[in-house]
Amino acid sequence: MLHMNILLTGGSGFIGRQLTKLLLSQQHQVIVLTRSRNKTQALLPSRCVLVESLDEITQNQLPHAVINLAGEAIADKYWSVKRKHLLRISRIQFTKNLADWIMEHVPDLKVMISGSALGYYGSQEGAIALTESSAAVEGFTHQLCKDWEFEALRLESIGCRVCLLRTGLVLGNDGGALAKMLPAFKYYLGGPVASGQQVMSWIHMDDMIHAIVFLLNHSHAKGAYNITSPHAVNNLEFSLALAKQLHRPAIFRVPVFMLRLMLGEGAELLVQGQRVIPERLQKAGFNFSYPHLKSALTEIIGK
Repeated sequence: MLHMNILLTGGSGFIGRQLTKLLLSQQHQVIVLTRSRNKTQALLPSRCVLVESLDEITQNQLPHAVINLAGEAIADKYWSVKRKHLLRISRIQFTKNLADWIMEHVPDLKVMISGSALGYYGSQEGAIALTESSAAVEGFTHQLCKDWEFEALRLESIGCRVCLLRTGLVLGNDGGALAKMLPAFKYYLGGPVASGQQVMSWIHMDDMIHAIVFLLNHSHAKGAYNITSPHAVNNLEFSLALAKQLHRPAIFRVPVFMLRLMLGEGAELLVQGQRVIPERLQKAGFNFSYPHLKSALTEIIGK
């Protein structure tokens, strides 16, 4: 494996923190673009190079690869007009600026791995299996992801290989959706959301970060990839599995009206779902360490 200079955005985030450790273990130099060097220093290994501006990157640090995971958390706050604008700016405008910088300063960049999400497919009715070639349903999340992907794909014009990460619900320690669910379940207040029939396409953190490195190292990989386990479950199945792992009941339901009060339009992320299949990742030869929810939860909660 070639040792590379890798520019990482979103390095202090839930996925970025774990990805950084993996990249460093493979002897890559990781340059993390961050809004706050001081805050990020406390979260990442000291071997990372931290920059607050792309202009700080020296000639010797110019990247061979870029991994773009930046973006405001999408399900943390009410989707006001202002919040939706911020979600777009933090993804689309940021990626546009990053791509513009690459075109000017690193025109021979080999690969860009750029974030996206299952929101690309929109809110899908029922449990239709969705692959990377499936039609999307129009709406805010689809347009957000479509525009986000477009800015990354502009780099194909300079011969750069671009991979898009249509990521599902990432399960792991120290953050993410599971950290928000665990307190309620531990205190006997956990249970399904709304009907519980909405499908949750999820992935274990280890598979998430290894999938990114897999795409980074496979020179023929390009385009969109669904980054999810092959075995999605509905919300009721997920709730029962989590409760069983914690030796708790799952009897309380979270009503839709409560979610709409908390998140507004953003409640659709929790009330409606998508059964997404990682077709292209599997065809490329990626092997999942945690393809089934039971083994994934056992590994995470066992820690």
